[in-house]
Amino acid sequence: MAEKNASSLGIFSRNSLFCLFTIISVMFILSWFFVLRSTGHPHYIDHNLLPNSKLLATSENGDSTTHSQKDVEPSTGNRSILVDIEEEEAPQENAITQSKDEVKCNPNNGVLVAQEKENKVVLKVFMYDLPPKFHFGLLDWKAQGDSVWPDIRSKIPDYPGGLNLQHSIEYWLTLDLLASQLPDAQNAHSAIRVYNSSEADIIFVPFFSSLCYNRYSKADPHHKKSRNKLLQEELVRFLTAQKEWKRSGGYDHLIVAHHPNSLLDARMKLWPATFILADFGRYPPNIANVEKDVIAPYKHVIRSKVNDSSDFDSRPTLLYFQGAIYRKAGGFVRQELFYLLKDEKDVHFAFGSVQKDGIKKATRGMHSSKFCLNIAGDTPSSNRLFDAIASHCVPVIISDDIELPYEDVVDYSQFCIFVRSRDALKEKFLLNLIRSIRKDDWTRMWQKLKEVENLYEFQYPSKEGDAVQMIWQAVARKVPAIRMKLHKSRRFSRSLARSDRGLRLIPSPSNFW
Repeated sequence: MAEKNASSLGIFSRNSLFCLFTIISVMFILSWFFVLRSTGHPHYIDHNLLPNSKLLATSENGDSTTHSQKDVEPSTGNRSILVDIEEEEAPQENAITQSKDEVKCNPNNGVLVAQEKENKVVLKVFMYDLPPKFHFGLLDWKAQGDSVWPDIRSKIPDYPGGLNLQHSIEYWLTLDLLASQLPDAQNAHSAIRVYNSSEADIIFVPFFSSLCYNRYSKADPHHKKSRNKLLQEELVRFLTAQKEWKRSGGYDHLIVAHHPNSLLDARMKLWPATFILADFGRYPPNIANVEKDVIAPYKHVIRSKVNDSSDFDSRPTLLYFQGAIYRKAGGFVRQELFYLLKDEKDVHFAFGSVQKDGIKKATRGMHSSKFCLNIAGDTPSSNRLFDAIASHCVPVIISDDIELPYEDVVDYSQFCIFVRSRDALKEKFLLNLIRSIRKDDWTRMWQKLKEVENLYEFQYPSKEGDAVQMIWQAVARKVPAIRMKLHKSRRFSRSLARSDRGLRLIPSPSNFW
């Protein structure tokens, strides 16, 4: 009898321990589940492990809402930044903007924009008060008294038209900084001017280098050097004497040199600065490169196609190109393509210039074409790409070394066709490719062009999401890397420099970037 009772007691004990173990395991699993749900990072969770899991997003008031994949419209926004929440990378700390933003789609330009909270921090820019001869004085503006800058509330100095406009980036950025300090400024700014350089994220050099090259690169018969060269030499002397340059070696400076030949003499001495360029065609990689510098769009020179109601069938020309055909070594593809395409009935491939209403003719031609060729010339880029975007003419880019503006946030494959030069020169390859693009595919790209065209518009005052603010945002994304490089360059400054004279060892460009 005692043995029977002992056996029953053993079974009971084992059952009790099993039940207790089961209860503890269930509680542990539930607690693990709720902890993960409360972390605020649902994209780190394998949703296949969770019953009835959905993507979670947090609204501005802190409430949780659910979104399914179908809430992300693939034809709206930029593919590179339109991703499912569970595919996103962990958010990185931004040295420029510390606030958390709710991201929504802006129907005006088709890219994702941030609905910033009130504590938004924009790029802080210290701008040198250079004499007018470096900037608006090149536009024949005359300073009144000791004034360095024009009173933009009353009159804005005009920029020359024609092809000069395509490289006018320095003009628009300077105006934007001046406008940011106006007491009645109402527009949102991606950059503001600050007057204490130690508070700045970047130091801006307001030298209108492209305008200086276009207007003053030819030497006066009575002088050995052109005004363009003299101003560059004076700029180098000025900058290298400033405490801001000495403090950083120029690494935190920002210089616009959008014309390929602008700043030609000074660039080798000012290389530590971040350059705003059209491309890297005439720069050695240790002086300018995509890691260090910012690519900005050209300002289109043809008229934008507003209220565009055209469609695939109403644009009679299949493929359009008008411009200089015979270029230097880098542009031989234009010449070869001319011989391949000149006799095709639905292709317009002809010589053209700004002379004799050339811009008006190009406007009519691009507005009535389905595809517009953007072929490398003397340099990898040209204004033709941005003319095509303004025309809603799908760009066909044949330029193997081209770098594109803000490509880290814009997916150009959504509205451009890219063709390698070697393929474009194959018999019938290009035409067969273009003719194989279906009407609905072209329509999607055409619609995308209308959505993104504002990203390439220069205007004063600047508006949210236009070219001016997109460039400032691109600069802001460079600042963390600039700071890291600058901090690294100071590691051995105490042992390698004489502190009593403020000297610092500055590495060579090949070692720095």
